[in-house]
Amino acid sequence: MTIVENLLDTAVRDNRLLMTMQENGDVPGKLRNLEFFLYAQAEERAILVADFITDNRYGRPSVQFSSGDKPWLLKVAVNAPATENVVHTLSAFFACLSEIYELEYDGWETSIER
Repeated sequence: MTIVENLLDTAVRDNRLLMTMQENGDVPGKLRNLEFFLYAQAEERAILVADFITDNRYGRPSVQFSSGDKPWLLKVAVNAPATENVVHTLSAFFACLSEIYELEYDGWETSIER
């Protein structure tokens, strides 16, 4: 999949999640932690990207062991509203970052804020 295809696919999935959240009473403009999930083959790669994110103040990363094909989870928390433009921008950024550093971007999650 090319980066453009990946970005388009990510945008579609983001819209579906945002619509589901709003159907459940979410108020998109309220601040909350948006958590983005990236997976790495090697701990060193996950830590490298976490350091990059920290150094540039893109969010608050944490690295932890998980199971599966890509055993290292890099979770990045960003305090922001869950509006369409914010989510699309952040999600696209983490999808591109994953492409650059050969990680697997697995989307995001957050709480529903009423």
